[in-house]
Amino acid sequence: MASRLILRIHEKQARLTSSEQKIASVLFENQGLIETHTATELANMAGVSKATTARFFRSLGYVDFEEVRLQAREERDRTQPYAQRESAPDQVILGRSIVDHLDLELRNLTRTFEELRSDRLPEVAEILSTAPRIWFLGFGAEDGVARIGKTLFSRLRHDVHYLDGAGQDWASDLAMMGPRDALVLVSLETRPKLLRSLLAYARTSRMRIITITDHRYQAQAERFSETVLPCHVASYGMLSTHATVVSMLRLLAIAFVGKNAVTVKQRAETLDAIVEELDLLE
Repeated sequence: MASRLILRIHEKQARLTSSEQKIASVLFENQGLIETHTATELANMAGVSKATTARFFRSLGYVDFEEVRLQAREERDRTQPYAQRESAPDQVILGRSIVDHLDLELRNLTRTFEELRSDRLPEVAEILSTAPRIWFLGFGAEDGVARIGKTLFSRLRHDVHYLDGAGQDWASDLAMMGPRDALVLVSLETRPKLLRSLLAYARTSRMRIITITDHRYQAQAERFSETVLPCHVASYGMLSTHATVVSMLRLLAIAFVGKNAVTVKQRAETLDAIVEELDLLE
């Protein structure tokens, strides 16, 4: 898992000096060194001075090396029990308490957004902003999540569509798709058989595919997607959680609004005016 330290380094990497890049390279290879080595030892491993190491961590927003170490320990203490809970056989039972449910959902959300690359949302927002049409597709239980995505983005822009996960109406829908259309695929598992014909058509039509999936399937999804947004969806063995997936969709919507504030405001005003004119609200 990428720690907050690693995420900060990624954000600042383009502005690091050559000496600071050496420290970053050492930490990329083994971020656990923060807990096991002193600042002096880390400097020696990177071949830089201790002063450069201190300046490196200050440029990332830390007071000193000790603050970095405390953060690393806190992250380890929080994530290790999560891994045990996710895999321990005695945890795969029903009848969990509200506290257990809340704890697991919070861990899923925390890990998902701590690991999300800072440059990923602007990239996806750009794709969704420039796409002539946006399509949402989900399989199984994720079909409902795809509908949420369609409803959410329909408030933000025009030409937002939903694809039936059963594939019954794909022919008429695919006939409407064109170059640079964005397909937002929501699927906790990769489904190559169901996707084969759709992906073949998408490549022919030069569509841009964004996949929201379980973090365990990120590598598989990257084979056919332009962008993958991995989510942690650990559960107690039954009834998959979609909290992180829905939250990811909302975060995408927020990023889209940030990039298109004026047009989103105009669309919202237009929709509100139509609702008022039709007298749909009491």
